[in-house]
Amino acid sequence: MSIAKYKERFDREGYLLIENFFDDESMDQLDKIIRDHYGRNPDFSHDDEFLEKAKTEVVPWFPQQEGVQDFDSIENDKRLHELSDAILGPGWKSQYCMVMFSKQGTAGQAWHQDCPPDDARRHNLNRLVYTRDITDELGGQTVVVPGSDKRGLLPCGDPAGEFDGQVVLRPKKGTLVLLHGHTWHRVLPIRGRYRFSTNFRAAPQGTPDNITDVCVYRNMRYRFSTSSVVEDRTV
Repeated sequence: MSIAKYKERFDREGYLLIENFFDDESMDQLDKIIRDHYGRNPDFSHDDEFLEKAKTEVVPWFPQQEGVQDFDSIENDKRLHELSDAILGPGWKSQYCMVMFSKQGTAGQAWHQDCPPDDARRHNLNRLVYTRDITDELGGQTVVVPGSDKRGLLPCGDPAGEFDGQVVLRPKKGTLVLLHGHTWHRVLPIRGRYRFSTNFRAAPQGTPDNITDVCVYRNMRYRFSTSSVVEDRTV
């Protein structure tokens, strides 16, 4: 499919899944690095209030900020840049690389928007890379509501409830998923030993560097820089 067609689909749906985007060798290399970093039972970095209210049990890691250069080849991939150019427009910028790790038996991630949709022009782009298959046996599938990036604020309600028209994504090894920061999405509970993906976040020109500091959940807005609930949301 041409880049123009990919952009058309992304603009319509608010997400894009492309299988076999990255080769097995590079995925195996990153997969081992990630597993070696986390070990058997990594600790959560968020406090109990966040874990309880957000229904989000993940352990983030920012490898490039620690000087781990193995992720640079993905960041600098020419095809990824061409797609980002088409979707984000001229002058876009990379933000950071973040690995999100979930342990067996954890809740995954509740419904959320990565940044508030108060201004449709200001948002991030998640560029998610999968180094292994996400299967029903493993759990941790990503669920999205197509076109929800244009529907405004994520409605209040059950953090793990269902939406009409939601789509369950099961990315395979080497898959690239592009996800608009205003798109309503969640990650299902983890059944297997662990689940992770690597997010190379980017943003359009003029977007504040802290655009993802406040995340919108169905029951709150949460500010990561201060580890605080900035708005309780009720039905």
